[in-house]
Amino acid sequence: MSTTRLILYILCFSVTGGSGLFNRNLLAKDRHSGSFAADSLIHCRQKLVSIALREVGVREKTGRNDGKRVEEYLSTVKLKSPNPYCAAFLSWVFKQEGYAKPRSGWSPDLVPISRLTHNPSPANIVGYYFPDLGRVAHVGMIEKVQHDWAITIEANTNIAGSREGEGVYRKRRHLKTIYRIADWVIPERRKQRP
Repeated sequence: MSTTRLILYILCFSVTGGSGLFNRNLLAKDRHSGSFAADSLIHCRQKLVSIALREVGVREKTGRNDGKRVEEYLSTVKLKSPNPYCAAFLSWVFKQEGYAKPRSGWSPDLVPISRLTHNPSPANIVGYYFPDLGRVAHVGMIEKVQHDWAITIEANTNIAGSREGEGVYRKRRHLKTIYRIADWVIPERRKQRP
């Protein structure tokens, strides 16, 4: 009888996730309990936004996707001037904070289905859909959300909000104009082993 109880206890413990206790940092609080982990995510988001904000005002040298800073952004994704650089800029921002991803100069890569969220937050990447191209063709980073509006930081844009502008700007975009929102701050969910 005690053997059966022991087996049931072990089975119940492993099914309810008790085995995950061995992989936990016992000094960190759980994210759902008002935690160090949640505070850490907020801090990471703030740092990424701060890095992007420092770039506001960067302008192309001749208006042809060129100039020292633009070339730095492009080199992060192994591209050269005169390529568009909105996605390269965001990859550069994440690289400055030590993230391995995203790393692409192709804007659709920065808003993949696996990273989509419906909760716009600072440091989320937003993608804008262009019907004439049939794809996401411009991306930016959320600085903050105010009611139905997102304040974003975008590269290769201009005052009018073009996807072929001449620099890094802060933009005010209605949330309804955003096609996709991707979260690269939260770690990827790994598939559980059976």
